[in-house]
Amino acid sequence: MSTLRDLAEEHTQLRPADIDHLHRIAGDWQLLSDMSFADLLLWAPVDTDGTFLCVAQVRPTTAPTAYQDDQVGRIVGGPEVAHLEVAYRQGRIWREGDPVWYGDVPARHEAIPVRLRTADGEAGEVVAVVGRDTNLSTARTPSQLELNYLTTADDLAQMIADGTFPPPRHPGETTSAPRVGDGLVRLDANGKVTYASPNAQSAYRRLGYASHLVGEDLAALHRRLANDPLEGTDAANAVLAALRGDAPPRREIDARGATVLTRALPLMPAGVPIGALVLVRDITEVRRRDRALITKDATIREIHHRVKNNLQTVAALLRLQARRVAMPEARVALEDSVRRVASIALVHETLSMSSDEAVELDTIVDRVASAATEVAATEVPVGMRRKGSFGVLPAEIATSLVMVLNELLLNAVEHGFPPAEAGDEADGAGLTAEASESTGGGDPLAAPEVVVSAHRFRKQLHITVTDNGRGLPAGFDADSGGNLGLQIVRALVTGELRGSIELRDAAGGGTEAVLVVPLARGGVDGRSAS
Repeated sequence: MSTLRDLAEEHTQLRPADIDHLHRIAGDWQLLSDMSFADLLLWAPVDTDGTFLCVAQVRPTTAPTAYQDDQVGRIVGGPEVAHLEVAYRQGRIWREGDPVWYGDVPARHEAIPVRLRTADGEAGEVVAVVGRDTNLSTARTPSQLELNYLTTADDLAQMIADGTFPPPRHPGETTSAPRVGDGLVRLDANGKVTYASPNAQSAYRRLGYASHLVGEDLAALHRRLANDPLEGTDAANAVLAALRGDAPPRREIDARGATVLTRALPLMPAGVPIGALVLVRDITEVRRRDRALITKDATIREIHHRVKNNLQTVAALLRLQARRVAMPEARVALEDSVRRVASIALVHETLSMSSDEAVELDTIVDRVASAATEVAATEVPVGMRRKGSFGVLPAEIATSLVMVLNELLLNAVEHGFPPAEAGDEADGAGLTAEASESTGGGDPLAAPEVVVSAHRFRKQLHITVTDNGRGLPAGFDADSGGNLGLQIVRALVTGELRGSIELRDAAGGGTEAVLVVPLARGGVDGRSAS
């Protein structure tokens, strides 16, 4: 199904500013639908012959719908849309006419012209029409709550016709809460409560106000109830701003261990301020869960920090032990263990500073590459370079991938570039430690270099580690050959990362390792770097 913007751009002559205004209406009109107990359909004119296209639809949560089928994308004309034509041409709300039938459902038609105000604040031309269609099959005598809903809905409908609804949205705010059913308070022009729904009354009772709200000055009440005087002043000022015709941001009130979210909307039918509508929602449990999540997040970061410290302690102990070992083979093995433990500690260090279980891998790869050139047992200076970005990866992928890259980079530095005087007798080639004979090498005049390349393609991370060294030995078998480091690489790539690895001669000489790692893991995808 096409979006509102797609439909409007394809079938209508609406300007971008008109379409943006229709988007704002569709983002906030659940409020009007619920208070009207009616379906709302947004009709845009297709041409000048009275044909209209439905570009958006919303059903009420407070009453049965008048339409079982989706109306979006439907183009209609003729007598069926005569009420829309009147509202569009004459710029007034249309409420005349007898009920119509949709199958066996009787419905009452209304049509509300949609205006977009000009830059100087004047009412502009009509750009679309909101159809308000009420299912009459369950019609009954309305209660006091329903009467207040309907009265307020009529005021908001007039504001749509005036171009003053919906109000501008504040940065970071959504349109999901509070809703009509959460709690509704209506104020007169002096800020006194004329009606409060039962849910609104209950929300204020949680804040410690036991009396009935009707007749109370809501702004003054907010000041009295709030634990924090500044918070109470902000909530009170929001109510006063709405009474002046402004649309203030939402405010929260904390009192007696409860938290209530408030949203104040001005009521200005025909441009005359007649009061305000205040929607309230008890979000005590939501904020309690938020605090629990914050505490949990801080605990997780602290755990990562302690794991990093413990790993560094283990690495230090292994380093001390290596200095006391006389056998060269044992010393090398311990130093390799130090390096592997340190690479894991890098990931936990990053996670200890992150707000979620995700790692920005580029910085870690750069640090691992720099460390590989410093600790590698080689007399030849080797340059390191990264191409592309790894982006943000889940911790479960990042830890194993860093270990893999650590092994590949260190082996490339140590075994791809033997000392010049050793010549072809040097042990090792490319990314392995077992090459004793090269099938060819890179440019002998080129500076020794290892390049790490990364790019994403179809939810996969493709990584290439390339050196311009000696290349792989003749007859090298990647599946069976290799030292402990290469065995670790194969085990991590195929096991933990569920990916694949291929070792081969590089096109321009040297060796390259090609890794393909799937990013989707348990419903969590790696994110590209921003």
